[in-house]
Amino acid sequence: MGILVQKFGGTSLSTPAAREHVIRHVKREMASGFDLVIVVSAMGRKGEPYATDTLLDWAVQNGNSLPDREKDLLMCCGEIISATTLCGLLEQEGIRSTVLTGAQAGFLTDNNYGNARILDVQTERILRELREHKVVIVTGFQGQTEAGDFTTLGRGGSDTSATALGAALRADMVDIYTDVDGILTADPRIVEDAKQLTYVSYTEICNMAYQGAKVIHPRAVEIAMQAQIPVRVRSTFSEAEGTLVTHPEGFSDVSHGVVDRYVTGIAYVSNITQISVECPDGNGTGVQLQIFKSMADNEISVDFINVTPSEALYTVNDDKSEQAIAALQELGLRPKSLSGCAKVSVIGGGINGVPGIMARIVEALTSQNIQILQSADSNTTIWVLVKKEDMVQSLRALHAKFELHR
Repeated sequence: MGILVQKFGGTSLSTPAAREHVIRHVKREMASGFDLVIVVSAMGRKGEPYATDTLLDWAVQNGNSLPDREKDLLMCCGEIISATTLCGLLEQEGIRSTVLTGAQAGFLTDNNYGNARILDVQTERILRELREHKVVIVTGFQGQTEAGDFTTLGRGGSDTSATALGAALRADMVDIYTDVDGILTADPRIVEDAKQLTYVSYTEICNMAYQGAKVIHPRAVEIAMQAQIPVRVRSTFSEAEGTLVTHPEGFSDVSHGVVDRYVTGIAYVSNITQISVECPDGNGTGVQLQIFKSMADNEISVDFINVTPSEALYTVNDDKSEQAIAALQELGLRPKSLSGCAKVSVIGGGINGVPGIMARIVEALTSQNIQILQSADSNTTIWVLVKKEDMVQSLRALHAKFELHR
Protein backbone atom coordinates (compact mmCIF):
# COMPACT_ATOMS: atom_id res chain seq x y z
CA MET A 1 0.00 0.00 0.00
CA GLY A 2 1.03 3.63 -0.42
CA ILE A 3 0.56 6.84 1.49
CA LEU A 4 -2.82 8.04 2.77
CA VAL A 5 -3.35 11.60 4.00
CA GLN A 6 -6.06 11.99 6.63
CA LYS A 7 -7.29 15.44 7.61
CA PHE A 8 -9.33 15.90 10.78
CA GLY A 9 -11.24 19.13 11.36
CA GLY A 10 -11.89 20.95 14.60
CA THR A 11 -15.12 19.13 15.49
CA SER A 12 -13.34 15.79 14.97
CA LEU A 13 -10.88 16.62 17.74
CA SER A 14 -12.89 18.76 20.15
CA THR A 15 -14.02 16.09 22.66
CA PRO A 16 -12.59 12.85 24.07
CA ALA A 17 -15.40 10.90 22.38
CA ALA A 18 -14.64 12.50 19.01
CA ARG A 19 -10.94 11.76 19.39
CA GLU A 20 -11.77 8.07 19.99
CA HIS A 21 -13.38 8.02 16.54
CA VAL A 22 -10.23 9.58 15.06
CA ILE A 23 -8.07 6.87 16.61
CA ARG A 24 -10.40 4.20 15.19
CA HIS A 25 -9.97 5.60 11.66
CA VAL A 26 -6.19 5.67 12.12
CA LYS A 27 -6.08 2.06 13.27
CA ARG A 28 -8.29 0.87 10.41
CA GLU A 29 -6.10 2.45 7.72
CA MET A 30 -2.90 1.24 9.37
CA ALA A 31 -4.33 -2.28 9.36
CA SER A 32 -4.96 -1.84 5.62
CA GLY A 33 -1.25 -1.23 5.15
CA PHE A 34 -1.15 2.53 4.52
CA ASP A 35 1.60 4.86 5.66
CA LEU A 36 -0.32 7.67 7.33
CA VAL A 37 0.17 11.42 7.28
CA ILE A 38 -2.44 13.14 9.45
CA VAL A 39 -3.26 16.85 9.11
CA VAL A 40 -5.12 18.46 12.01
CA SER A 41 -7.05 21.67 12.55
CA ALA A 42 -7.41 23.56 15.81
CA MET A 43 -9.88 21.94 18.21
CA GLY A 44 -13.49 23.04 18.22
CA ARG A 45 -15.16 26.20 17.05
CA LYS A 46 -15.46 29.78 18.27
CA GLY A 47 -15.88 29.94 22.03
CA GLU A 48 -14.00 26.71 22.71
CA PRO A 49 -10.60 27.29 24.35
CA TYR A 50 -8.20 26.40 21.52
CA ALA A 51 -10.24 27.28 18.43
CA THR A 52 -8.68 29.72 15.95
CA ASP A 53 -11.50 32.25 16.34
CA THR A 54 -11.11 32.09 20.12
CA LEU A 55 -7.41 32.91 19.78
CA LEU A 56 -8.25 35.83 17.51
CA ASP A 57 -10.77 37.09 20.08
CA TRP A 58 -8.02 36.88 22.69
CA ALA A 59 -5.89 39.24 20.61
CA VAL A 60 -8.83 41.66 20.27
CA GLN A 61 -9.42 41.61 24.03
CA ASN A 62 -5.77 42.38 24.68
CA GLY A 63 -5.23 45.61 22.79
CA ASN A 64 -6.31 44.56 19.29
CA SER A 65 -2.97 45.85 18.00
CA LEU A 66 -1.13 42.63 17.26
CA PRO A 67 0.84 42.92 13.98
CA ASP A 68 0.01 40.42 11.23
CA ARG A 69 3.25 38.47 11.66
CA GLU A 70 2.70 38.01 15.38
CA LYS A 71 -1.01 37.24 14.83
CA ASP A 72 0.02 34.30 12.65
CA LEU A 73 2.25 33.06 15.47
CA LEU A 74 -0.75 33.14 17.80
CA MET A 75 -3.03 31.37 15.33
CA CYS A 76 -0.53 28.55 14.86
CA CYS A 77 -0.96 27.56 18.51
CA GLY A 78 -4.35 25.87 18.03
CA GLU A 79 -3.08 23.28 15.55
CA ILE A 80 0.00 22.56 17.66
CA ILE A 81 -2.24 21.76 20.64
CA SER A 82 -4.39 19.45 18.46
CA ALA A 83 -1.38 17.67 17.00
CA THR A 84 0.39 17.03 20.29
CA THR A 85 -2.85 15.87 21.91
CA LEU A 86 -3.43 13.33 19.14
CA CYS A 87 0.20 12.23 19.29
CA GLY A 88 -0.12 11.46 23.00
CA LEU A 89 -3.30 9.44 22.44
CA LEU A 90 -1.75 7.42 19.62
CA GLU A 91 1.38 6.68 21.67
CA GLN A 92 -0.91 5.49 24.48
CA GLU A 93 -2.36 3.00 21.98
CA GLY A 94 1.13 1.78 21.11
CA ILE A 95 1.21 3.63 17.78
CA ARG A 96 4.52 5.38 17.15
CA SER A 97 3.91 8.93 15.97
CA THR A 98 5.61 12.27 15.62
CA VAL A 99 4.40 15.87 15.27
CA LEU A 100 5.69 18.26 12.64
CA THR A 101 4.72 21.90 12.38
CA GLY A 102 3.89 23.21 8.93
CA ALA A 103 7.44 24.55 8.74
CA GLN A 104 9.01 21.24 9.80
CA ALA A 105 6.77 19.41 7.30
CA GLY A 106 8.31 21.48 4.50
CA PHE A 107 5.67 24.10 3.71
CA LEU A 108 7.38 27.13 2.18
CA THR A 109 5.07 30.13 1.67
CA ASP A 110 5.14 33.76 0.71
CA ASN A 111 4.95 36.39 3.48
CA ASN A 112 1.29 37.34 3.03
CA TYR A 113 0.51 36.82 6.71
CA GLY A 114 -3.00 35.57 7.38
CA ASN A 115 -3.53 34.33 3.82
CA ALA A 116 -0.19 32.97 2.65
CA ARG A 117 0.22 31.05 -0.59
CA ILE A 118 2.20 27.83 -0.74
CA LEU A 119 5.35 28.13 -2.86
CA ASP A 120 6.74 24.63 -2.29
CA VAL A 121 6.32 21.54 -0.13
CA GLN A 122 9.61 19.81 0.66
CA THR A 123 8.74 16.30 1.85
CA GLU A 124 12.13 14.88 2.86
CA ARG A 125 11.46 15.10 6.61
CA ILE A 126 8.03 13.46 6.32
CA LEU A 127 9.36 10.62 4.16
CA ARG A 128 12.20 10.01 6.62
CA GLU A 129 9.73 9.72 9.52
CA LEU A 130 7.50 7.38 7.49
CA ARG A 131 10.47 5.12 6.76
CA GLU A 132 10.86 4.78 10.52
CA HIS A 133 7.28 3.42 10.59
CA LYS A 134 5.80 6.39 12.39
CA VAL A 135 2.47 8.07 11.88
CA VAL A 136 3.29 11.66 10.93
CA ILE A 137 0.97 14.31 12.39
CA VAL A 138 1.22 17.69 10.64
CA THR A 139 -0.22 20.94 11.93
CA GLY A 140 -2.55 22.18 9.21
CA PHE A 141 -3.14 25.76 8.11
CA GLN A 142 0.49 26.86 8.44
CA GLY A 143 3.91 27.13 6.86
CA GLN A 144 6.96 29.39 6.96
CA THR A 145 8.63 32.04 4.86
CA GLU A 146 12.17 31.80 3.49
CA ALA A 147 13.19 33.92 6.49
CA GLY A 148 11.74 31.29 8.86
CA ASP A 149 8.67 33.25 10.00
CA PHE A 150 5.45 31.32 10.70
CA THR A 151 2.56 31.98 8.32
CA THR A 152 -1.06 30.84 8.10
CA LEU A 153 -2.89 29.90 4.91
CA GLY A 154 -6.25 31.59 5.46
CA ARG A 155 -9.72 30.10 5.86
CA GLY A 156 -9.86 26.45 4.88
CA GLY A 157 -6.09 26.29 5.22
CA SER A 158 -5.99 22.83 6.79
CA ASP A 159 -7.85 21.38 3.79
CA THR A 160 -5.26 23.08 1.60
CA SER A 161 -2.42 21.65 3.70
CA ALA A 162 -3.87 18.16 3.31
CA THR A 163 -4.25 18.18 -0.47
CA ALA A 164 -0.90 19.94 -0.94
CA LEU A 165 0.74 17.14 1.04
CA GLY A 166 -1.22 14.58 -0.94
CA ALA A 167 0.08 16.10 -4.16
CA ALA A 168 3.69 16.44 -2.96
CA LEU A 169 3.79 12.90 -1.55
CA ARG A 170 1.87 11.40 -4.51
CA ALA A 171 -0.54 9.91 -2.01
CA ASP A 172 -3.08 7.29 -3.00
CA MET A 173 -5.91 9.35 -1.47
CA VAL A 174 -6.69 12.33 0.74
CA ASP A 175 -9.48 11.75 3.27
CA ILE A 176 -11.13 14.91 4.61
CA TYR A 177 -12.95 14.01 7.83
CA THR A 178 -15.68 16.32 9.04
CA ASP A 179 -18.96 16.23 10.97
CA VAL A 180 -21.18 15.37 7.96
CA ASP A 181 -21.40 12.14 5.97
CA GLY A 182 -20.17 13.66 2.73
CA ILE A 183 -21.11 16.26 0.14
CA LEU A 184 -24.85 16.82 -0.19
CA THR A 185 -26.99 18.18 -3.02
CA ALA A 186 -27.93 21.20 -0.84
CA ASP A 187 -27.61 22.51 2.70
CA PRO A 188 -29.61 19.99 4.78
CA ARG A 189 -30.50 22.68 7.30
CA ILE A 190 -32.58 24.32 4.57
CA VAL A 191 -33.47 21.49 2.20
CA GLU A 192 -34.60 18.57 4.32
CA ASP A 193 -34.46 15.98 1.53
CA ALA A 194 -30.94 16.90 0.42
CA LYS A 195 -29.17 13.75 -0.71
CA GLN A 196 -25.60 12.65 -0.21
CA LEU A 197 -23.58 12.44 -3.41
CA THR A 198 -21.55 9.28 -3.99
CA TYR A 199 -19.32 10.91 -6.59
CA VAL A 200 -18.62 14.49 -7.61
CA SER A 201 -16.09 15.97 -10.03
CA TYR A 202 -13.34 18.35 -9.00
CA THR A 203 -14.95 21.11 -11.08
CA GLU A 204 -18.39 20.58 -9.56
CA ILE A 205 -17.20 20.66 -5.96
CA CYS A 206 -15.00 23.69 -6.67
CA ASN A 207 -18.05 25.54 -7.93
CA MET A 208 -20.16 24.35 -5.02
CA ALA A 209 -17.51 25.51 -2.56
CA TYR A 210 -17.06 28.91 -4.23
CA GLN A 211 -20.83 29.38 -4.27
CA GLY A 212 -21.30 28.79 -0.56
CA ALA A 213 -21.00 25.07 0.24
CA LYS A 214 -18.59 24.84 3.18
CA VAL A 215 -17.64 21.15 3.28
CA ILE A 216 -14.22 21.63 1.65
CA HIS A 217 -12.22 24.67 0.61
CA PRO A 218 -11.98 25.30 -3.17
CA ARG A 219 -8.23 25.98 -3.00
CA ALA A 220 -7.77 22.47 -1.64
CA VAL A 221 -9.80 20.94 -4.46
CA GLU A 222 -7.88 22.87 -7.12
CA ILE A 223 -4.58 21.47 -5.81
CA ALA A 224 -5.97 17.92 -5.81
CA MET A 225 -7.33 18.40 -9.34
CA GLN A 226 -3.99 19.63 -10.68
CA ALA A 227 -2.21 16.63 -9.14
CA GLN A 228 -5.06 14.21 -9.98
CA ILE A 229 -5.18 13.00 -6.37
CA PRO A 230 -8.64 11.62 -5.42
CA VAL A 231 -10.26 13.09 -2.31
CA ARG A 232 -12.91 11.58 -0.07
CA VAL A 233 -15.10 13.76 2.12
CA ARG A 234 -16.39 11.58 4.94
CA SER A 235 -17.67 11.64 8.52
CA THR A 236 -15.43 11.17 11.51
CA PHE A 237 -18.37 9.62 13.33
CA SER A 238 -19.20 6.75 10.96
CA GLU A 239 -17.55 4.12 8.79
CA ALA A 240 -19.33 5.31 5.63
CA GLU A 241 -17.20 5.90 2.54
CA GLY A 242 -18.51 9.47 2.10
CA THR A 243 -18.22 11.30 -1.22
CA LEU A 244 -15.43 10.66 -3.69
CA VAL A 245 -14.09 13.72 -5.50
CA THR A 246 -12.34 12.81 -8.74
CA HIS A 247 -12.45 13.20 -12.53
CA PRO A 248 -15.81 12.45 -14.20
CA GLU A 249 -14.37 9.40 -15.93
CA GLY A 250 -13.86 7.90 -12.46
CA PHE A 251 -17.61 7.89 -11.81
CA SER A 252 -19.35 4.55 -11.79
CA ASP A 253 -22.26 3.00 -9.99
CA VAL A 254 -22.65 -0.75 -9.54
CA SER A 255 -26.39 -0.78 -10.16
CA HIS A 256 -26.87 2.11 -12.57
CA GLY A 257 -23.72 2.25 -14.68
CA VAL A 258 -22.04 5.56 -15.46
CA VAL A 259 -23.36 8.53 -13.51
CA ASP A 260 -24.97 11.04 -15.91
CA ARG A 261 -26.67 14.12 -14.48
CA TYR A 262 -27.28 17.67 -15.59
CA VAL A 263 -27.39 19.25 -12.14
CA THR A 264 -25.33 18.13 -9.16
CA GLY A 265 -26.33 20.53 -6.42
CA ILE A 266 -27.75 23.86 -5.29
CA ALA A 267 -25.66 26.33 -3.26
CA TYR A 268 -26.10 29.85 -1.97
CA VAL A 269 -24.36 32.94 -0.67
CA SER A 270 -26.41 35.38 1.39
CA ASN A 271 -25.95 38.94 2.69
CA ILE A 272 -24.92 40.57 -0.55
CA THR A 273 -25.84 43.93 -2.07
CA GLN A 274 -26.67 44.58 -5.71
CA ILE A 275 -25.23 47.85 -7.06
CA SER A 276 -26.24 49.39 -10.38
CA VAL A 277 -24.67 52.41 -12.05
CA GLU A 278 -26.15 54.01 -15.15
CA CYS A 279 -23.64 55.19 -17.74
CA PRO A 280 -24.34 58.68 -19.14
CA ASP A 281 -25.45 58.84 -22.77
CA GLY A 282 -25.26 55.06 -23.06
CA ASN A 283 -21.47 55.17 -23.55
CA GLY A 284 -20.06 53.35 -20.57
CA THR A 285 -16.49 52.54 -21.57
CA GLY A 286 -14.75 55.18 -19.47
CA VAL A 287 -17.28 54.99 -16.63
CA GLN A 288 -16.95 51.22 -16.37
CA LEU A 289 -13.21 51.56 -15.97
CA GLN A 290 -13.71 54.14 -13.23
CA ILE A 291 -16.20 51.95 -11.41
CA PHE A 292 -14.15 48.78 -11.23
CA LYS A 293 -10.83 50.54 -10.69
CA SER A 294 -12.44 52.33 -7.74
CA MET A 295 -13.58 48.99 -6.30
CA ALA A 296 -10.08 47.57 -6.72
CA ASP A 297 -8.43 50.63 -5.16
CA ASN A 298 -10.73 50.25 -2.14
CA GLU A 299 -10.02 46.49 -1.93
CA ILE A 300 -13.70 45.65 -2.44
CA SER A 301 -14.33 42.27 -4.05
CA VAL A 302 -17.02 42.35 -6.74
CA ASP A 303 -19.12 39.49 -8.06
CA PHE A 304 -22.06 38.72 -10.36
CA ILE A 305 -20.94 41.29 -12.92
CA ASN A 306 -23.17 42.33 -15.85
CA VAL A 307 -21.88 45.19 -18.01
CA THR A 308 -23.73 46.83 -20.93
CA PRO A 309 -23.08 50.14 -22.75
CA SER A 310 -25.71 51.80 -20.57
CA GLU A 311 -25.22 50.13 -17.17
CA ALA A 312 -22.82 48.36 -14.84
CA LEU A 313 -24.48 45.88 -12.49
CA TYR A 314 -22.62 43.89 -9.84
CA THR A 315 -22.71 42.71 -6.22
CA VAL A 316 -20.60 43.21 -3.11
CA ASN A 317 -20.90 41.81 0.40
CA ASP A 318 -23.40 43.70 2.56
CA ASP A 319 -20.65 44.77 4.95
CA LYS A 320 -18.81 46.50 2.06
CA SER A 321 -21.83 48.17 0.48
CA GLU A 322 -21.59 51.54 2.24
CA GLN A 323 -17.91 51.82 1.39
CA ALA A 324 -18.59 50.87 -2.25
CA ILE A 325 -21.40 53.40 -2.63
CA ALA A 326 -19.31 56.17 -1.05
CA ALA A 327 -16.44 55.42 -3.43
CA LEU A 328 -18.76 55.67 -6.44
CA GLN A 329 -20.31 58.91 -5.20
CA GLU A 330 -16.83 60.41 -4.90
CA LEU A 331 -16.53 59.84 -8.66
CA GLY A 332 -19.68 61.87 -9.20
CA LEU A 333 -21.75 58.78 -10.01
CA ARG A 334 -25.22 58.03 -8.72
CA PRO A 335 -25.31 54.35 -7.79
CA LYS A 336 -28.48 52.51 -6.84
CA SER A 337 -28.27 49.67 -4.36
CA LEU A 338 -30.39 46.82 -3.05
CA SER A 339 -29.06 45.19 0.10
CA GLY A 340 -30.14 41.93 1.70
CA CYS A 341 -29.90 39.78 -1.42
CA ALA A 342 -28.78 36.19 -1.95
CA LYS A 343 -27.07 34.45 -4.84
CA VAL A 344 -28.49 31.00 -5.55
CA SER A 345 -26.43 28.72 -7.78
CA VAL A 346 -27.47 25.70 -9.84
CA ILE A 347 -24.31 23.64 -10.37
CA GLY A 348 -23.63 20.69 -12.64
CA GLY A 349 -21.02 19.40 -15.05
CA GLY A 350 -23.79 18.50 -17.49
CA ILE A 351 -25.31 21.97 -17.85
CA ASN A 352 -23.23 23.18 -20.78
CA GLY A 353 -25.01 22.80 -24.10
CA VAL A 354 -28.22 21.39 -22.64
CA PRO A 355 -31.31 23.34 -23.73
CA GLY A 356 -33.96 24.21 -21.21
CA ILE A 357 -31.98 24.44 -17.95
CA MET A 358 -32.58 28.19 -17.58
CA ALA A 359 -36.23 27.73 -18.53
CA ARG A 360 -36.65 25.21 -15.72
CA ILE A 361 -34.98 27.58 -13.26
CA VAL A 362 -37.31 30.43 -14.25
CA GLU A 363 -40.30 28.11 -14.13
CA ALA A 364 -39.42 26.86 -10.63
CA LEU A 365 -38.97 30.36 -9.21
CA THR A 366 -41.90 31.93 -11.04
CA SER A 367 -44.20 29.24 -9.67
CA GLN A 368 -43.26 30.47 -6.18
CA ASN A 369 -43.67 34.16 -7.13
CA ILE A 370 -39.94 34.72 -6.64
CA GLN A 371 -38.45 37.64 -8.55
CA ILE A 372 -35.13 37.08 -10.34
CA LEU A 373 -33.08 40.26 -9.92
CA GLN A 374 -30.12 39.20 -12.05
CA SER A 375 -28.66 36.08 -13.66
CA ALA A 376 -25.40 34.83 -15.11
CA ASP A 377 -23.95 31.51 -16.23
CA SER A 378 -20.80 29.55 -16.97
CA ASN A 379 -20.12 26.07 -18.34
CA THR A 380 -21.02 24.45 -15.03
CA THR A 381 -23.10 26.99 -13.08
CA ILE A 382 -26.15 29.20 -13.49
CA TRP A 383 -26.55 31.93 -10.89
CA VAL A 384 -29.66 33.88 -9.98
CA LEU A 385 -29.90 36.79 -7.59
CA VAL A 386 -32.98 36.92 -5.37
CA LYS A 387 -34.08 38.81 -2.29
CA LYS A 388 -32.80 37.21 0.90
CA GLU A 389 -36.34 36.55 2.13
CA ASP A 390 -36.84 34.40 -0.99
CA MET A 391 -33.61 32.44 -0.62
CA VAL A 392 -34.91 29.45 1.34
CA GLN A 393 -37.91 28.93 -0.94
CA SER A 394 -35.66 29.34 -4.00
CA LEU A 395 -33.33 26.59 -2.81
CA ARG A 396 -36.19 24.23 -2.08
CA ALA A 397 -37.99 24.96 -5.34
CA LEU A 398 -34.86 24.40 -7.47
CA HIS A 399 -33.86 21.27 -5.56
CA ALA A 400 -37.32 19.84 -6.23
CA LYS A 401 -37.43 21.00 -9.86
CA PHE A 402 -34.23 19.13 -10.73
CA GLU A 403 -35.29 16.12 -8.63
CA LEU A 404 -32.04 16.13 -6.67
CA HIS A 405 -33.65 14.14 -3.85
CA ARG A 406 -33.79 11.02 -6.07
